[in-house]
Amino acid sequence: MGKEVSDQSLGKLLWTFVVTGVATFMVAMDNLIVTNALPVIRVDLGTGLEGLEWTVNAYTLTFAVLLLTGAALGDRFGRRKVFAIGLVIFTAASALAALSPDIETLIAARAVQGVGGAIIAPLSLTLLADAVPPQRRGAAFGIWGAMSGLGVALGPVIGGAVVDSASWQWIFWINVPIGLILLPLIAAVRESRGGAGRLDLVGVVLATAGLFGVVFGLVRGGSHGWTSGPVLAGLAGGGVVVVAFLAWQARARYPMLPLPLFRSRGFSVANAVGFVMAFGMFGAVFLGAQFLQTVQGYSPLEAGLRTLPWTAAPALVAPFSGALADRIGVRRVLALALAFQAVGIAWLAVVTSPDVPYGELVPPFILAGVGMGLFFAPMARAVMDFAPRGMEGVASGASNAMRQLGTVLGIAVLGAVFSAVGGYASGQDFVDGMRAGQIVGAVVLAGAVLLALVIPENRRTPPAAAAAPLQPQASTSSASTMV
Repeated sequence: MGKEVSDQSLGKLLWTFVVTGVATFMVAMDNLIVTNALPVIRVDLGTGLEGLEWTVNAYTLTFAVLLLTGAALGDRFGRRKVFAIGLVIFTAASALAALSPDIETLIAARAVQGVGGAIIAPLSLTLLADAVPPQRRGAAFGIWGAMSGLGVALGPVIGGAVVDSASWQWIFWINVPIGLILLPLIAAVRESRGGAGRLDLVGVVLATAGLFGVVFGLVRGGSHGWTSGPVLAGLAGGGVVVVAFLAWQARARYPMLPLPLFRSRGFSVANAVGFVMAFGMFGAVFLGAQFLQTVQGYSPLEAGLRTLPWTAAPALVAPFSGALADRIGVRRVLALALAFQAVGIAWLAVVTSPDVPYGELVPPFILAGVGMGLFFAPMARAVMDFAPRGMEGVASGASNAMRQLGTVLGIAVLGAVFSAVGGYASGQDFVDGMRAGQIVGAVVLAGAVLLALVIPENRRTPPAAAAAPLQPQASTSSASTMV
């Protein structure tokens, strides 16, 4: 009887890994897959630069501002149920994007995709956390991080390959069969909730409106000017609404984001580290991705393949990162990860020139990629371990939102540095601007190393976890040790 129960538990755990891992991969891939299709979309739909910007930003905006809402809905109404709704939304929006006859429809579909992604991303992590014993969370989060890293790594390559061999519509069609296969499998995932309180509708509206205004201003500032009316209105209005949201959370009976979460130094500092990392790293990635095509003349697929040492390293390293955090502690792994990223970006700033041989870019690409791979699973572990029981969904949503906002701000600020120092007039002009932006990114990441070192070691983790063997936890046999 005991063996039967154990087998059933193992089966549910494995199906939970499949559902949450594949869904995480799909959402992570969609962050980057559209990038290499933009030139074809511009010609096919007859749009300009602003239309292409919104094709990318519509997804990022809704994803960032609704992460907290997605997590809160899951905590209140059931994480599995809401996760399934998010998957339906994402799949349907992908089909709509593929069928879009004009740029307006495509932008709207991308925004709806972001809604589905904002539900899937935080709840995939909390469903996994609920299925795995606390002492094995580090290894489980390593697998989760590997799937996310794999989606990021393959996004540019898959996007370039699909556009070259078929059409841009197929970068969205590929999500549809994945979503349809996952939907019936969700029944094997255990349901969980985070709290019995009512949904804070006022908080949802204020958080969504405030974050949308801030992110809207940050995204449009680079192209429309930081002193333009819409940008100032978005930043100022969004800031005021965010303050109103915080004031409401302090007095709401059932707050969407309980402020006592941030009384934990570990939770607060971990989220600050996540924000700063996204600012420095993804701002630099944004510039580096353009360099290979704009200056060195590679096609989208060729550029995607050449960035694999950077983008694929996280998928290879992430399965080890959770177990490493179990052994030496979260803050040490995070500090090491950020140091690798800072050195990698600084190295790129030193060696990059218009005619730099590709071989000279590979070592800093690998170093920065390893740093990214070491980062995400321990960060997820820190957020979950410092969050009070029953509030993991809200904590996950807050952490994801902080990183998304860091990404947007990093791209905006490093893009502004690029424009101030260089530009697109020549290859050398581009390199001058990119180098300045990369130096800023490296300095920010170096500062994040010091910030990571003040994260307190979590005292909840069972001592046995620290003694666990340091092995990648990516196979079925490895997964069985978590039960």
